[in-house]
Amino acid sequence: MNIDLQAREIQPLRQTYAHVARIVGDDKPASRYQEATFGAQPTANFHYRPTWDPAHEIFDASRSRIVLADWAVLKDPRQYYYASWTMARARQQEAMEANFQFVESRGMADKIPDPLRHKALQVLMPLRHVAWGANMNNASICAYGYGTPFTAPAMFHAMDNLGVAQYLTRLGLALGEPAVLDEGKADWLGDAHWQVLRRCVEDLLVVQDPFELFVAQNLVLDGLLYPLLYGSFVDDRIAAEGGTAVALLTAFMPEWHDESARWIDAVVKTAAAESAANQALIAGWVRDWTERARAALAPVARLALGDAGEVALDDATALLADRCRKAGVPAASA
Repeated sequence: MNIDLQAREIQPLRQTYAHVARIVGDDKPASRYQEATFGAQPTANFHYRPTWDPAHEIFDASRSRIVLADWAVLKDPRQYYYASWTMARARQQEAMEANFQFVESRGMADKIPDPLRHKALQVLMPLRHVAWGANMNNASICAYGYGTPFTAPAMFHAMDNLGVAQYLTRLGLALGEPAVLDEGKADWLGDAHWQVLRRCVEDLLVVQDPFELFVAQNLVLDGLLYPLLYGSFVDDRIAAEGGTAVALLTAFMPEWHDESARWIDAVVKTAAAESAANQALIAGWVRDWTERARAALAPVARLALGDAGEVALDDATALLADRCRKAGVPAASA
C-alpha cells in the first residue's frame, strides 16, 4: 500500500479580531501587542456616571485637556503587553540577582569605606519613597487616563517603580542593618534636604489631569532625578571612589530609565504633533514642572554632590531639554 503525503496550505478565514482589523487592516495579521491593546478601551454602554465624579463617564477622555482624535495613536514603541513586559523584566531580574550574588559572595559591600557607605545610604534610602510616589502616580494615570495603549504601559510603569523601591530596600539591607530603612524614612519626613522634593511628590499625588501627571512625573521629575542621582551621584562619584558595589546593586535603575524614555518620549511626541494646542499645553506643563522639580532636587543635589551638585543638576536639565526638543516640545534649559 502506498501512502501519498501532501502539504496543504490552510488559509485562515480572518487574520485577526474584527475590532483589531478595523485599526490594522483586514489583509495582514496583527501582532500580539496589537491584539492585546487595540480596541480594548471601553467606549460605550456605561451604566452610570461615577457618584464621586458625576461630571465624567467612568472612562472619559475629557479628564485630560489633551485632545486626540484617536487615543490609540499613543503606541508603545517597546510593544509591551503583559507577557512581553513580564519576560523582559524577568531577564532583568535574573541579571540583578546575579549582581546581588556577586557583591555578597565577594564581600564587596564590606570593602566600601564607611564615609562613602554612609553617603550612599543617606542619599539613596529616601528615594524609596520617591519611587513609591511614582508608583501611585502611574496607577492614577492608568485609572483615569483614556486608551489602553496609554494606560496599560502606565500600569507596567507603576509596577516597575515598585521594583525600584524594592531594589533600594535590598541595597539598604546589603550595605547596613534594617535600621537604615527607618533612618531613610525619618530623613524623608524631617530632613530639610528632602522636604521640597517631598512636597513636590505629594502635590503630584493630587494632579487631576492624567496626561499632565504623565508629563510631570515620568518625563520631568524622573527625567531629572535619574541622570542626577543614578548617573552623576552613583556612577560618577560613588563608584569612582570605591563604591562599585552600589553601582552594581542599582544597575537596573538607569537601564530601566533609558528603556522607559523611549515610551515616554514617543507618547509626548505623538500627542504634541496632533495639534498646536496640544503642543502649547505640554510645553507649558514641561516648563512649570521643570521649574518645580529643579527647585525640589537642588537641595538633594547639594546633599549628594556638594558644590558639584548644581552643575550636575544643570547637566540633567540639559538632557531633559534635549529630549523635549526631539519630541517636538520647547523646554526650558538650565
